[in-house]
Amino acid sequence: MFASLVRSIVGFSLLLAVVCVAGCSSGGDGAPTVKRVVFLNNTDSPFWDAFRAGLNEGEKEFKLADSHLKVSWESNDGETQSQIEKLRQFAAQTDIAAVGISVLQADNPAIAGEIKNLRNQGVKVITVDGDINRELFPDVRDYYIGTDNTIGGKVLGTAVRELLKAKGGDGGCYVQFAGYTDNDNARSRMDGVKEAIGDVSEERDRMPDQTKRDKAANNVRNALNHEDLKALVGIWSYNATAITDVVQDKGVRDQVIIGCFDAEPGAIEAMSNGLIDVIVVQDPYNMGRQTARLLQALVVDDKATVKEMFPTPDQVGGDNFTTALRVVRLDEKSPLELSAFEGVVAEENFMTLEQFKAWLDKYGLSGS
Repeated sequence: MFASLVRSIVGFSLLLAVVCVAGCSSGGDGAPTVKRVVFLNNTDSPFWDAFRAGLNEGEKEFKLADSHLKVSWESNDGETQSQIEKLRQFAAQTDIAAVGISVLQADNPAIAGEIKNLRNQGVKVITVDGDINRELFPDVRDYYIGTDNTIGGKVLGTAVRELLKAKGGDGGCYVQFAGYTDNDNARSRMDGVKEAIGDVSEERDRMPDQTKRDKAANNVRNALNHEDLKALVGIWSYNATAITDVVQDKGVRDQVIIGCFDAEPGAIEAMSNGLIDVIVVQDPYNMGRQTARLLQALVVDDKATVKEMFPTPDQVGGDNFTTALRVVRLDEKSPLELSAFEGVVAEENFMTLEQFKAWLDKYGLSGS
């Protein structure tokens, strides 16, 4: 009798153990295992401060914790090899469920290979702000969130064109600056700028700086050697202050139109001091929110949310979630008019600097 009772107790205990192992995904304390959704940027910049604020807000707004997910941040140092190595490290970390990445070099096969390796392991991967080259690597990532960079370039090019025409005289030439000229967003923006400016002015050069601030400044100094230079165009966020610092130092502000992408705090200050004519501003805060939303949806297989964000995924560009653009001019005296951007920039996103500052204050941001 006693032996039979012992066998029954032992058998029941083993059954409970099997049920728990089969039905529980938990940590050592019995709580469900929390997986990470990781975001890896391309280089250190205040642009990412606004993005990270949106990412953290999205984590709360879309209740990632309820799906046993948490946001994790990884910052790259602007070096391609560093981004490759971080992707390799992700592949060895079993607590990562999804990755968002701003690709530093769109054409780099090693980056594409590491992303593909993650996907083969079941990790969901999206690109944000900087995409992979889709012609070379069509099946590497799931979706893209960010600016339509060709359109963004056309908006900035349109602004520079209108400012050049308002200033009068011959069009001369202009120079564009970016971290890498083979980066997807940089290349697309520069192509857009060139298309919009057209024959009003000649593109003389595209100058990469590999995200090195001293080289960015030297590039501007070298560009100023063109005697017929009429405009300087900053494509990456830090290019704005690289341009304005050198132009102010050389005392040539009245000789050039200055147009830039993104509104770092330094760029906002420079524009306040009359050193920038126009800034085309992305929406990194909303990029961050939508990144948290999409990564969660992919991990938990929330098809309804994915369908809402990408209603036509099989169409060209249907796997892109495009965020808004703002055009910021100094004040109402600027020759820029909303009609130049008709159908591309919404009226509420055509702003003076003071209106833009008020928008930043509303969301507690120092830049965008």
